[in-house]
Amino acid sequence: MRCGPRRASSRQQPDLEKDLIDNIRSDSRGGADHGRLKSKHTFSFADYHNPEMMGFAKLRVVNEDWIEPGTGFGTHPHRDMEIVTYMIDGALEHKDSMGNGSVIRPGELQRMTAGTGVLHSEYNHSEEEKAHLLQIWILPERNGLEPGYEQKLFPSEEKRNQWRLVGSRDGRDGSLTIHQDVELSSTELEPGQALDYVFNGRRRGFLQVVRGSIEIDGETLSAGDAVATQDHDRLTVKAVEDSELLLFDMA
Repeated sequence: MRCGPRRASSRQQPDLEKDLIDNIRSDSRGGADHGRLKSKHTFSFADYHNPEMMGFAKLRVVNEDWIEPGTGFGTHPHRDMEIVTYMIDGALEHKDSMGNGSVIRPGELQRMTAGTGVLHSEYNHSEEEKAHLLQIWILPERNGLEPGYEQKLFPSEEKRNQWRLVGSRDGRDGSLTIHQDVELSSTELEPGQALDYVFNGRRRGFLQVVRGSIEIDGETLSAGDAVATQDHDRLTVKAVEDSELLLFDMA
């Protein structure tokens, strides 16, 4: 899959097969307002379809969701997808056909391997506060995997001004196991703090600004913005304010 994200330049259709780095602005994303759910879609999803935004490398969906108190999604099916939930604010209650039942809170990540098929439900655990999260879909290394589930806490002190591996193919360093050649890292940066990420070989990177604002490649990006890279040796980010970032390192 390829995508041609919009960047802050005079070109209307940047091409990631040629460009080393492209910015995807928050206000260029698709959106949906279902009352109980408001969502922003980086890539084509549901009723939002943009043929230039069908995914990037093995990353198929990055949705930023706001779920109203006491509401959510009843039981529904998934298959052949690695689904990662990244909580930003609030709490999300999860139940699935594998027998798992849990509440996901900020600092925690959940990975669900849909594989041959799974049913699950998701509800805002609070009757008073919105739940704010990223839901991420990654294409698996092969179809027909056995369904599986993980949920882990990654404390802020492990991410403060440094990258913390939170997802990987082999589950090393206590990260979630993702059935794909992807490394998922998170950081929380203090204002003025700069941080490098070095890619190992010809890789693709996707950086999501979760909170705050950063400077990268001479431009300022804010919450909801993203950066897609190809064959870049490294990324250097500098926090303008307290910021939280999520980085995908993919084949």
